[in-house]
Amino acid sequence: MYAVVGCSACSALWVVEGRPETTGCPRCRTRHRFEKLKQFVTTDDRDHAREVRASMLAERQGHGEAFAELDSFAEMDARIDEAVVSDEEYLSGSGLDPAEVAEAGERAAAGATGGHRSRLNVVRDALREHDAPTEETVVAYAAARDVPEAYVRNALAKLTRAGEVSESRGRYRLV
Repeated sequence: MYAVVGCSACSALWVVEGRPETTGCPRCRTRHRFEKLKQFVTTDDRDHAREVRASMLAERQGHGEAFAELDSFAEMDARIDEAVVSDEEYLSGSGLDPAEVAEAGERAAAGATGGHRSRLNVVRDALREHDAPTEETVVAYAAARDVPEAYVRNALAKLTRAGEVSESRGRYRLV
C-alpha cells in the first residue's frame, strides 16, 4: 500500500509505503504518527501514488493543466531508454574509441594499472605497515614511492582533522 500524505508543519507532500507507526517529513524533518496524517490517496500502485503527488504539486504551483498533458510515469519509464544516447554513441561522438575505453575500464577494475597507488593510499599504507609511525617515517615511506614530502604532511593533517587518523606525541595510527 502507498499513501500520499502531507505535513501539518510545512505542507510538504510525500509518498509513504506500507503503514509505519511514524514517518518523517522529508522537508522539515518533523516526525508524525502515520495514523494522524492526512492521507490524500491510498493505493496499491506506486506509480499512481507518485502521479497523484506530482499532480497535487503541479496544481499548487498553477501548472495543473500542463501536468495533465504529460504521459503517466509508467509510459515515460517505458520510453526512457529511447531518449538516451548510448555510451558507445557518446564516446564515438567525443572522438574516443568505445572498445579502447572498455579495455581501460576493465584494466582499472582488475587493478592492472601498473601497480601505481594514489598518493593518499600510499600515506595510508605507511600508517598500516608501521607501528605508531612518526611523521618522518611516513614521509620516508612515501618518498620511496615518489610521493612528495609536502603532500604527505598535508595529507596527515587532513586525515587527522577528518578523524581517520589519530596523532599522539608525534605518533600516528589509523582509527
